[in-house]
Amino acid sequence: MAEAERVIGTPDVDDDEAAAPAEQPKGKRRLAVLFAVALVAYLLDLGSKMLVVAKLEGHDAIEVIGGLLQFRAIRNPGAAFGMGEAYTVVFTVIASTVVLVIARLARKLYSLPWAFALGLLLGGALGNLTDRIFRSPGVFRGAVVDFIAPAHFAVFNLADSAVVCGGILIVVLSFRGLDPDGTVHKD
Repeated sequence: MAEAERVIGTPDVDDDEAAAPAEQPKGKRRLAVLFAVALVAYLLDLGSKMLVVAKLEGHDAIEVIGGLLQFRAIRNPGAAFGMGEAYTVVFTVIASTVVLVIARLARKLYSLPWAFALGLLLGGALGNLTDRIFRSPGVFRGAVVDFIAPAHFAVFNLADSAVVCGGILIVVLSFRGLDPDGTVHKD
């Protein structure tokens, strides 16, 4: 049998190796984790808000843990703690920017913990962005549905929780020296 011609600069490959299926690149799996986590966070947020609007809006708060935790429906046109109500469009632009930055960063993602953290951030940003775009009073001016009301704290939603948890995880990963591309550095 004649030996196969090899292009200069390519590695030698046995026929057995050539017949074996190629392994899926690690980056593809990390991307799948990012989008799966984002989808779960987004759907949980969207579902919870639909339930709150249908069953809780216009009704009294529900005591969950005595005076420590209630479910109370409010519409928040501002940011955390109800600040910046006049800047709803700005918050919409910020959330859109976060989504775009994560999409760009995803191309170089080879770290599973970073995929999970960015998935939480993406799902949460999309959850609140959906409210800003589609809820009243209008496109890009919509008020976010918040309903989790701990005593002596701001009322928030599952999207806010996902963003905060993703942000905390990103800080921890950064302090531990793990980069999104999977490299570890000791600075």
